[in-house]
Amino acid sequence: MALHMIKLVVGCDTIDDLVAWHKEGHPWVMHTRMTPKRIDEILDGGSLYRVFKGQVLCRQTILAIDTVGEGQNARCEVTVDPNLVRVAPQPRRAFQGWRYLKPEDAPPDLTEGEAADMPPELARQLRELGAW
Repeated sequence: MALHMIKLVVGCDTIDDLVAWHKEGHPWVMHTRMTPKRIDEILDGGSLYRVFKGQVLCRQTILAIDTVGEGQNARCEVTVDPNLVRVAPQPRRAFQGWRYLKPEDAPPDLTEGEAADMPPELARQLRELGAW
């Protein structure tokens, strides 16, 4: 079973901001300091779940994980599919770096109708109330 990663989005407040940033020519690569130890599990269908302002809102399939550089200068590059899949909003406290996310803890994908019809703020409020 695939293992996922979760990471805070810094510098973008919404999914639309993230998409616009990448349209400016930035590659769909997430840079991080630490390379995962469980690469084989992640590359077996894992996704990168993204946290915006305390809410997990979308995911992208992880295509490759590469270590760049050596020694203290080594960094990890996680290449993701440019296709964003919206997920049911799930609250998440701030953390540094990235974390593993077990499949049973990952929020479910939204259908296209659910994703298009529900403003993110309303979805967050409904989750907080336990109505969704």
